[in-house]
Amino acid sequence: MCKLTRFATPLLAVAIMSSVPFVALAQSSQNQNSAVQDWNTPPAGTEQAQQGYRDGIEAAKLDTLTKRKIDPKVSHLYVHPPVKGAAKDAYRASFEAGYKAAIEHGVTAPGA
Repeated sequence: MCKLTRFATPLLAVAIMSSVPFVALAQSSQNQNSAVQDWNTPPAGTEQAQQGYRDGIEAAKLDTLTKRKIDPKVSHLYVHPPVKGAAKDAYRASFEAGYKAAIEHGVTAPGA
């Protein structure tokens, strides 16, 4: 039993210590992936505002693909938002934020 303990204890210690860098590496890569994708996640707010942010991203993709003027205020969905009443201002502000975020990150349409 004594010989087994002499052999198993250092082996167990090495196994535990060698797994630490792998766990740390997995956690850091997960944090980097979430930071990369955070820009295209709509900020907290109403459903209309979140939809405006997503629509802004899509409009930026389409404008870069079709080589239109890069300006969120010229977009059809900005000029004619698909919401009514007081939600228009929140939609437009989120639309503009999503559009600008997409342009800052160099987003292009899929396949472009």
